[in-house]
Amino acid sequence: MLTNIKTPKVYDQVIEEIKNKIKNGEIKKGDKLPSEREMAESLGVSRTSVREALRALEVIGLVESRQGAGNYIRTNFNNSLFEPLSIMFMLQESSPKEMYDLRETLELQCAKLSAKNIEDNELELLTAILDRMYVAESEEESLELDIKFHYLLAKTSRNVLLINVVEVISQLMDEFIKKSRMQILHEGNTRENLLDIHENLVRALKCRDELKVSSAMKEHFDLIRKAYGY
Repeated sequence: MLTNIKTPKVYDQVIEEIKNKIKNGEIKKGDKLPSEREMAESLGVSRTSVREALRALEVIGLVESRQGAGNYIRTNFNNSLFEPLSIMFMLQESSPKEMYDLRETLELQCAKLSAKNIEDNELELLTAILDRMYVAESEEESLELDIKFHYLLAKTSRNVLLINVVEVISQLMDEFIKKSRMQILHEGNTRENLLDIHENLVRALKCRDELKVSSAMKEHFDLIRKAYGY
């Protein structure tokens, strides 16, 4: 199944070989991998090297080991792959401006796609979140609802890759949303300003008008940009 490997970097090469099989479609989600013995013989490497490679792939959430059944490519990744990447991004120590640029790029595109793909029940959920934002009794509650609003909006884009990227940077996003709200309110804007912008966005989504949705989302980021002085 797997081609022979002759290289001093055996551990990395075993992982690379599995990645290549995924890329070319030979291995798919849910597939069972050959046994450690079979892979070792096929690749011409030790079972220890295969075992170390599989353990590394299990740590990042790509492979799951089933007791007595062998090793499988996962079918549901949830946040398993995202945590290591999220930590890596945090270690980059990006500036608030860089985070602003990234969030604007991602969310603006998500919003445009949502205008075409959002479903009625999702519009109802967004409206319900917004209604709760109007009666929130604390900034902590408002922040939690704000975050839910934006993640739900991203999911309604129906673009799996965009959604995955948003989830990868979720910890950064949460912190940026928190700081953005603080900065906006500090600059003299009111809680009602923020609510109006979210209201405009929901209204545009209900019209399923991409231009209106894009304009409403840009209004949101203009408020953030002005608050930070960008």
